Amino acid sequence: MKTIKLAFALIIATLAMTACVEDKVYEGPNTIEAVSINPDAPTSFDDVVVTAKVSGLLDVTKAVLRYSVNGDFVEELDMDGNGNTYTATIPAQEDGDKVNYAVIITNEAGYTSTVEKEYTVGDKPSDFTKLVINEVYGAGKDNEKYLELYNNGDDPIKLQGVVIRKDEADDVWVGEAGEIIMGHGYFCIVGAKNTLGEGGSGPNPRPMTKGLSAKKNVLMEVYDPNGNLVTKFQRGIKGDEGWGNGSSYNGLSYTENKQTWSRCPNGIGQFMIADKTLGAKNPDTGTEDATIVQ
Repeated sequence: MKTIKLAFALIIATLAMTACVEDKVYEGPNTIEAVSINPDAPTSFDDVVVTAKVSGLLDVTKAVLRYSVNGDFVEELDMDGNGNTYTATIPAQEDGDKVNYAVIITNEAGYTSTVEKEYTVGDKPSDFTKLVINEVYGAGKDNEKYLELYNNGDDPIKLQGVVIRKDEADDVWVGEAGEIIMGHGYFCIVGAKNTLGEGGSGPNPRPMTKGLSAKKNVLMEVYDPNGNLVTKFQRGIKGDEGWGNGSSYNGLSYTENKQTWSRCPNGIGQFMIADKTLGAKNPDTGTEDATIVQ
């Protein structure tokens, strides 16, 4: 009987020791199985969502995302989630910036797991062939006159270095850093003769430096940063005394247009006389104007 009791005690002790060994085997860091970003090719217009997939028997008590830009530490973010999926968002960075980031997972036993990755912000080249003058308004006061640009493409167009030239002579507006037209979006330059109007676009809306008439012949041209002509608005032709001095074209007098000249349909049509739609879609049709060179 003593022998049986002793054997039973040995079995119990062995099982207990095995259980302890097994517990220690499962104590350790969780595994970060995968880390991904969305979008996978970030541009300067994109916030970047970082997602981490985690596995392990121990509960995660803390998940953080630490990131730096061009080698300079920026911030440590708490990641949202539970179970095995955790996310955090890195704000949009400048074109060409290199972003290094690390996902750090801590479990209930105090063990940490880390995965480090990086990406470089890269914008698509601006397609200036999609840029058009979409609407021109020259009536009213100087602070009411405007020229509206439109992006017929899907991707943003950066306007830095874009030049608007009047009458083949005067650069009346030059795009600055941060001035952008999003895909199928509008950019409105409101005001003439350095008189700022309401409804302009950009981080620091700026007017044109010269006037814009609804009564005379005029040529407004837009050049890309490489000096290529990409779009224009032309009323009449250059007279003997230059632009802004002619009286008629095709036998028609330059009467005042108190509405706008707008591309109808929006972005792709010919210039027609229509009601103002500053920063919004033009009507599908309008009134033809034979003084406009299409």
